[in-house]
Amino acid sequence: MEDHLISKKDLLELTGISYGQLYRWKRKDLIPEDWFIRKSTFTGQETFFPKDKILERIDKIVNLKDNTSLDDLADLFSPSLTETALYKKDIIERNIVSEISLKLLTDQIGDWDVLTYERLIAVYVLDQLLLTGEMSLDEGKILLQVLNDHYKKFDGKSCDLLFIRKMGIATFLLISGASEVYLENNAKLVKRLVISSSIEALKTHLS
Repeated sequence: MEDHLISKKDLLELTGISYGQLYRWKRKDLIPEDWFIRKSTFTGQETFFPKDKILERIDKIVNLKDNTSLDDLADLFSPSLTETALYKKDIIERNIVSEISLKLLTDQIGDWDVLTYERLIAVYVLDQLLLTGEMSLDEGKILLQVLNDHYKKFDGKSCDLLFIRKMGIATFLLISGASEVYLENNAKLVKRLVISSSIEALKTHLS
């Protein structure tokens, strides 16, 4: 897991941003608090970050900040649920998710005309995994149930979805975004999906 972390010193050197910028973006909620990971080293306590996530986030901030306010960026990156709701016809017309994913959702919750933002995120994540071919329709039903039962508990916090398969049996877990995960030898991590990245993509699509 250490290979997936980057120290604060290396991050600042690699990206060219300053210490002040990094912590200003943290204060503005552009970078989640739980991405700042304190670890003991031979020189004392140092701060590390999940490497892929922080590099992707800083790249987005740098590319967008000249044309978008930091407050608008914070809203874009926020994992919080909103009061947004969409009609089914609008979701279909705007091609936000596939009809297969919508049918799977309908099979689970019954027919509907309006979809809440929480359920929209769930079906959007479902659609992402179905389109890659990594997940079957039956596994998709399990995913929807897990998101429906537990995602709201992370409102306002970043979380990751783990898609694990062992001996052909799928399991889905929601964990805090910076959590380290270790699996037994017979279990395979099929996908680790950053929910906040899916939310960013969905918000961009909706705007």
